[in-house]
Formats: sequence, structure tokens, C-alpha cells
Amino acid sequence: MNAIDGTDRHVKADDTPPPSLLAIVLDTNPHAWAHLSNTLPLSSAVANLLVFINAHLASGNANEVAVIASHSHKASWLYPTPKSATPSSSSHNGTSNSSTNPPAPPENPNKYRPFALVESAILSNLSHLLTSTTEAHLASTPTTLIGGALSLALSYIAKSTLLHSPLDTSLEATALSALADSETTHAVRIPLTSRILIISVSGDLANQYIPVMNSIFAAQRKRIPIDILKLAGDTVLLQQASDATGGVYMKPERPEGILQYLMMGFLPDVTARRSFVMPSAGGVDFRAACFCHRKVVDVGYVCSVCLSIFCEPTLPDNTCLTCGSYLSLRTAQTPQPALLPRKKKKKKRVAGGTDSTTPGGTPVGSGTPMHG
Repeated sequence: MNAIDGTDRHVKADDTPPPSLLAIVLDTNPHAWAHLSNTLPLSSAVANLLVFINAHLASGNANEVAVIASHSHKASWLYPTPKSATPSSSSHNGTSNSSTNPPAPPENPNKYRPFALVESAILSNLSHLLTSTTEAHLASTPTTLIGGALSLALSYIAKSTLLHSPLDTSLEATALSALADSETTHAVRIPLTSRILIISVSGDLANQYIPVMNSIFAAQRKRIPIDILKLAGDTVLLQQASDATGGVYMKPERPEGILQYLMMGFLPDVTARRSFVMPSAGGVDFRAACFCHRKVVDVGYVCSVCLSIFCEPTLPDNTCLTCGSYLSLRTAQTPQPALLPRKKKKKKRVAGGTDSTTPGGTPVGSGTPMHG
């Protein structure tokens, strides 16, 4: 057919960068943002974050973004908005469906339409999340549910990766064997590159050690970098997450310059980072936090069932505080293992009653030197 109609039906390889998915976990802990209200209010941080999201979407037409709020009592979607099948549905993808779909933004010729849709959804869902937070939710815990937000981000990345996975060429060739010259036989999906960015303002996360470490291991296995922008506080757990997954960890001295840190340190995706020298955290603290007093310890005692860490071997009823398993603490309370006395070796005697190992006797088999 090429020789008859003179058309070129060869498909050219696409050398453009692969699409990038950025999953952002925004720490919306009201206790932590109250301490930063004089330096960086939450409204200013969200405004700078929207500029960073627009820059990510403008870097490629196929780029995607997902924003999850890590609140004090739940992890909620900010974008995309989960769609509930019925108004009575209670959960979807592990998040609350009490919020309705945000209204469509008005037409604005001075704003790009996709940017306006993302901005409207994030602001509407964040406002509904903050207004629905009660005093009982704030009194329940002073920290944030970063473990649940990481699980939602990894689940969304897994689903998006399946949608962008390359097609099986063998099955496609069998199904479309009759249309060998059709352009549909050359349809190839481009794989997706993904990463997670955590904007954290909370300090201690020791009570979520197990779910966060499970999320870190899952991201490490799927080769998904976890970037950390630590605006306030300090946790060794997030440093270990960034170091184990090959992400970027930054703790700025001036949180009000959040936009500059986002644009210069976290805008390049996994593909572009191969050509840049990315900032590093320097020294990483690999210590663990105990589950009993929530403090970082150098030497601890680990439960053999759930791997919980305790700073002292004296537990109530010798049971684990996490899983309730009985722990035998005899070896932990003994400073040194007991040493058995060494048995004395019996001495052998030779004929004539002379001990072969007696210092004064002549060794058996040795002759007297002769001088000629």
C-alpha cells in the first residue's frame, strides 16, 4: 500500500519525556499550623502550593497531580474529588465522602482552564475539611495521620500506573490481525513516572511507626521517591523515608520562602533528576522512637511479634503495649550471659609413673643431644 498511494505509514518513536504523576501529601494539622501562623499561615502555604502545582502541570501536557490532606483525625482527598455513588455512602478509597463535588469555576479568560479546575477543587475540599473539624477531633490527638495519607497516595499511584502500563503487543496483534495496516495496531501507552511529596509541619510521629514504615517499604519496592519538605518540627522517620526511597529532604530555615524551595528543589521529576545535582539531607538519623514514651532511643527492646520498640524492659504484666503478646524478659534483664565453668583436662601418665606434662621430667620421645 505504501508503494501505491505514496503514504508513509511508519510510526515514529516518541522521544518526549514520560508523563509524571505528583502525589502531594499536605499536613493540615491545626495544632502545628497555629505555631506557624505568624511566620507562614496555612492560606499562604496553600497559595504557594497552587503555583507549584500549576508549574508541574505546565511542564508536560500529560502530567498529573493528586493532593491528599493529612489531618488530625483522618486523611482526606483534596484533588481529585472522590465521587460517591449515593449520598449515603460513607467512604471511598479510604476517605470520607461527606464533601460534594465542588462547583465548576466561572469562566475566566485570564486563567488556564485546567489550572482553574484544580484550584477550585483544592480550595473547596480544604475549606470543607477545616469547617467540619470539631474540638473533639482536635483534642483526640495533637499529631497528624501521615500513615493513612501515604497509603492513599500509594494506592492512587498503583491505579494510575496500571492505566498507563504498556499494552500486551502479542494479544493486540492477535485481536487485530485483520487490520494489520490500521493505525490502531501501533497504539502504545507510555509508562508513568511517579513520586510523592510530603509537606510536613508536625513533629512526633512515633505512634504511627508501623504504618509509615510499611508505606516506606512499599514505595521502596515500587521505586517511588518520597520527597520531604519539613517546614516545622523534626522527625527521624521522615528522614529515613527520604533516604530509603532516594528522595529529597529539605528543612528550610525560613519557611516563608516555601515557593522558592518547591520550585528549585522539588519541581524536577525522576527523569530530570538524572541530569541535576539534587540537595541532600546530609546526615540521616537512623535511630528509632520507642512506643511507650515516644522518644528517640539509641538502644531499645523490640517485640518479637509486632516489632514494636520500647526503651525499657519493664512492661506491665510483661505484655507488649501494641499487640498484647507475652514477652519473656529474662534475657533482657540479665546484663551478661552466665558462663559455665570449664572442665579440667585430665593428664595422661606414661609407663614408669612419669607424667608426660610434668615440667621436671624429660619429654617422652626426646633424646639427649650428643656432641661429637
